[in-house]
Amino acid sequence: MNRSRCTESLAEGESGRGERVGLFGGSFDPVHWGHLMVALAAQEELRLTRLRFIPTNQSPFKPDRVLAPGAFRLRLLRLALAGRTGWDVDDSELRRGGVSYTIDTVQAAARQHPGAELYWILGADHLAYLPQWREAEALAALVRFVMVPRPGEVSGPVPPPFRVICLKGTPVAVSASQVRSRIQAGLSVDLFLPGAVAEAIRNNRLYLDA
Repeated sequence: MNRSRCTESLAEGESGRGERVGLFGGSFDPVHWGHLMVALAAQEELRLTRLRFIPTNQSPFKPDRVLAPGAFRLRLLRLALAGRTGWDVDDSELRRGGVSYTIDTVQAAARQHPGAELYWILGADHLAYLPQWREAEALAALVRFVMVPRPGEVSGPVPPPFRVICLKGTPVAVSASQVRSRIQAGLSVDLFLPGAVAEAIRNNRLYLDA
């Protein structure tokens, strides 16, 4: 990964006191080990005091994609995070319904955690699209973005005025689409998912439809 493409180092802007809250948005359809490894890297390298997983209701960039019901995705997330101190599930985007916009979620987090440093975790493939996000300039002023690329991905240049931190991490070559495809093909996903998540998917016969 080319770190010169990131606009900030880990030390910049860190006060060493107060809350540092990580916001991890995504479809989590389903949550898998790749998500958890990214979250762990962010927690350790940024010394986050809290990490919130935020399942989206509907992405503005994928309006035609049909996700598994929010209740199922929430249940799987809670199973995956059980017993992990400081890791929470935030269902605010599901409760709001409609299209999920990051600016709404970040503004709500800023109200809930006044004075906290906010970090939004995203994949390298989303970097180029940041200027297209709703109220992009306001979003850039409220939150710093945190990126852990997938294996083999190369991060592009950071679009201004966004502030992006690149983590070292331990990228895992697992994607939710890969998990869904394996389930539909009748293949094992036990090594791709936490055990409780894999069991819940089997018991509820989730993701069997193409």
